[in-house]
Amino acid sequence: MFKRVFKQISVGVALAAVAVGAQAATVTGAGASFPYPIYAKWASDFRAASGNAVNYQSIGSGGGQQQIIANTVDFGASDDPLNAQKLSENNLLQFPAVIGGAVPVVNIQGVQPGQLRLTGAVLADIYLGKVKRWNDPAIAGLNSGVTLPDADIVVVHRSDGSGTTFLWTNYLSKVSADWKTQVGEGKAVKWPTGQGGKGNEGVAAYVGQLANSIGYVEYAYAKQNNLSWTQLQNREGQYVQPSSEAFAAAAANADWNSAPGMGVVLTDEPGAASWPVTAATFILMQKVQQRPEQGKIVLEFFDWAFKNGGEAANSLDYVPLPQAVTDQIRALWASELKDSNGQAIWK
Repeated sequence: MFKRVFKQISVGVALAAVAVGAQAATVTGAGASFPYPIYAKWASDFRAASGNAVNYQSIGSGGGQQQIIANTVDFGASDDPLNAQKLSENNLLQFPAVIGGAVPVVNIQGVQPGQLRLTGAVLADIYLGKVKRWNDPAIAGLNSGVTLPDADIVVVHRSDGSGTTFLWTNYLSKVSADWKTQVGEGKAVKWPTGQGGKGNEGVAAYVGQLANSIGYVEYAYAKQNNLSWTQLQNREGQYVQPSSEAFAAAAANADWNSAPGMGVVLTDEPGAASWPVTAATFILMQKVQQRPEQGKIVLEFFDWAFKNGGEAANSLDYVPLPQAVTDQIRALWASELKDSNGQAIWK
């Protein structure tokens, strides 16, 4: 008995010594709320595997870009990819991390998830304030057999600088000439109508609380908050439901070398099964790492996620990046990220 207890104590001391020797660290990131559910899950699993913590704050893509430019976080996150000029001016590396989709969500009594059908043109007219009531012929004509109320549509949008808003307005600009000329695209726009919520979390909360409302959120937020999403008509004229398979279909032919920093926009992609508001979400890091040991842990985190996080991503209806893409990303890390002495931090 004594030997067995002593052996257990010895093993415990040995494990404690390993933990101390490993010198667990915390890295910080901030930005897009779109990928927050999967980053939180990956961070929890990575900490269990490595002992290192990833503290990610969901503050919106605009905030994430600002913080990495100011070098106050170890990595920033944005659904709105930076262009070549911005990347060069701020000496930043950009790479995709995971793929997901934004979905329209509604709170209409009696309307179940995936029951309502909408087109991009009708969505744009709702957000332009042209289609004002749920029983408008433009909506009713798409939804034979669905009981729609004679009630004002309560429009909800983001109030913060948001990559999800960039994605949403980029899509609306592609499917509606009126939206493109009157509002346009960006992380923040002058909304013609509606009220704003902060983050995907805020929009989800508003839609959940407000009868006869419509908003847009990343799909995981719709499911986690028990919101009713809609079908959308895609570029091929097919009505599709949001799903990881539909997001993967939209991303299937992505040319990651066609844009600076692999900043490919995946809205209104061809394919009968494609979800029309699909997106990659991106990570931003300083090319010259003033805290190289922190930067290396960030890379270890995403390397771990690329290798081990696919099941978690699928469970939350995100799409993991193909291995060929993650291999390309690791090559960028090795060639582009240096310490202040010009030494690579990833090999």
